[in-house]
Amino acid sequence: MAQDKAAADKLKAQKAEAKRARREKSRASRKQMWQAFQMQRKEDKALLPIMIGVFVGAIALSLIVGLFVGSWWMFLILGVLLGALGAFIVFTRRLERNVYSKNEGQVGAAGWALENMRGSWRVTQAVARTTHADAVHRVIGKPGVILVAEGNEGRVKGLLAQEKKKTARVVGQTPIYEFVVGTEENQVPLRKLQRSLNKLPSNISGKKIDELEGRLAALSNRGGGAQMPRGPLPQGAKMRSVQRTVRRKTGSN
Repeated sequence: MAQDKAAADKLKAQKAEAKRARREKSRASRKQMWQAFQMQRKEDKALLPIMIGVFVGAIALSLIVGLFVGSWWMFLILGVLLGALGAFIVFTRRLERNVYSKNEGQVGAAGWALENMRGSWRVTQAVARTTHADAVHRVIGKPGVILVAEGNEGRVKGLLAQEKKKTARVVGQTPIYEFVVGTEENQVPLRKLQRSLNKLPSNISGKKIDELEGRLAALSNRGGGAQMPRGPLPQGAKMRSVQRTVRRKTGSN
């Protein structure tokens, strides 16, 4: 009897702790969002007018439809919800663009962008690198294996070819894709990196992804492992948790 009561008390305490943790997480997310909004508003003078315009425009359009269809008050509520969603999407898009523009050309920016990708991507930063902070990052996903290089074009070309040759010995017939992040011809701008990877075709299963991850991890371990290249972190790295919060909120709407 005493054991049952103790177990029940323990379960109750665990539930209370979990509820408290969720509240704290939610409070922290709201605080991050507010801080991000304040920073973006100071740097982007057009942000607030555009958000207000989207919000008011959605309400006005909904009211016009409601007057023709009837039940205008229902369309008013719908307009408020759509307007709030539209304004929030405007904020997240402009925030994301601002973060990427600040990070363009920064050491480690491509690795940072890859780590912030949504979905079942397996990212290993700097599997190959030079003393000049050039690096090749490896991503495993449904398209196969993606090697993403950043740094000096002349140096990363050989680094990328060497890493592809090593990877091909391990992955067999699995497709290997290559990207070089930069602003030159045949390079992918940082802001378009995630989009470019998401456009790749789906070639392998989740089980195959796990298998490849194990094989390539063993390859990296045999090579002594790779660390991030030395140098300053991208300026937007501190926005990482904010971006994840934004994406969760956008996805839930």
